[in-house]
Amino acid sequence: MGTSRQERRVALQTLLRKDPFMTDWQLADELDVSVATIRLDRMAMNIPELRERARTIAASTYSEVKAMQGEEVIGELVEVNLGKDGTSVLNVEDQMVFERNRILRGHFLFAQGNSLAVALVNSEFALTKKAEVHFNLPVIQGDRVVANAKVTSKQGNNFYVSVESFVHDKKVFRGEYVIVDVSQKGGKTHD
Repeated sequence: MGTSRQERRVALQTLLRKDPFMTDWQLADELDVSVATIRLDRMAMNIPELRERARTIAASTYSEVKAMQGEEVIGELVEVNLGKDGTSVLNVEDQMVFERNRILRGHFLFAQGNSLAVALVNSEFALTKKAEVHFNLPVIQGDRVVANAKVTSKQGNNFYVSVESFVHDKKVFRGEYVIVDVSQKGGKTHD
């Protein structure tokens, strides 16, 4: 027996809050309904289609980020709470993978985490001072990587940022970054 319309719509909102870049097809698959049902639910709930959601998110999120321009960010910033936390999404495309096995090149996961960590620092000039990364599982072409970052502490002009990246609910990457705000008086990247 399926879920009620109200339960399905609550689940739809929850999925889009978690990953606003989900397509109607992915939502339909997750909720075990037709794409037409998802579209009707979205219209009834005044939830725009993916392109419009992406445009709205990008416009509001990128306007807050000082340390990087939009084209410098690896992945799409979904949410940024300066000095606190944020989320980005990376869609794994053909040019990002090894040709022979279609596995994502590791530097893209590192760069997504690094971009997100730098974006969290409310500064015109922030740089990565140190990073410790762990690659947990391979990511393949077509996957969507959702990275969540959190500023765990701040000491002087150093921001300690923890990043975890997931494909569906599986952790594929973890990174601990130290981002230095070199615009602050006495800001330097070396000890």
